[in-house]
Amino acid sequence: MSDPRVELFSNHGRDGYNHRVNETQLIARVIAGDRLAGRRLYDTHAPRVYSLAYRLSGDAEKAKEFTQDTFIRAFSRLSQFRGDAAFSTWLHRIVVTVVSNARRSEIRTSREVALDEASSIESMAPEAEPDLKECIARAVENLSEAYRMTLIMHDIEGYTHAEIAGILGVPEGTCKSRLSAARAQLREELAAFKE
Repeated sequence: MSDPRVELFSNHGRDGYNHRVNETQLIARVIAGDRLAGRRLYDTHAPRVYSLAYRLSGDAEKAKEFTQDTFIRAFSRLSQFRGDAAFSTWLHRIVVTVVSNARRSEIRTSREVALDEASSIESMAPEAEPDLKECIARAVENLSEAYRMTLIMHDIEGYTHAEIAGILGVPEGTCKSRLSAARAQLREELAAFKE
């Protein structure tokens, strides 16, 4: 019996391609210049990449850009994919890098506000306490990047600690401790809502 991971099935779709071809074969086709294979690889992974980018950025438009940037980088470096980890793990590591780089750039830009501009900003009186959803979003945003990514990937996106470790390139124990610390920090910041 042949290996099902490398076996080609005869049920080809309208595009002439087998809809059960494995990723290794799709990747080889993309590297060889097959645009339809590239589209299939994109269609397979884009929803999860977008979801992760959205959760990490909190912005739908930016998430679309990050998704495109991720696939541009991935396809340009596809020949470097060694297959040591799952393709999705390699791809999600790229989206984490894309979002992290963009966030760092935004932070640098916001720090470059001139002092005269900063002094002209009016101080606003605090408004009534925002609802819990806004407080949670703000508390998550205030987490360090490592804690925020780990929390979002595990608690919101449903990645396992092993998957997160592979994507972020850290030991599984580090993921677990980051998640624990992130949850503790959130509990502390949201303690006022218990009252």
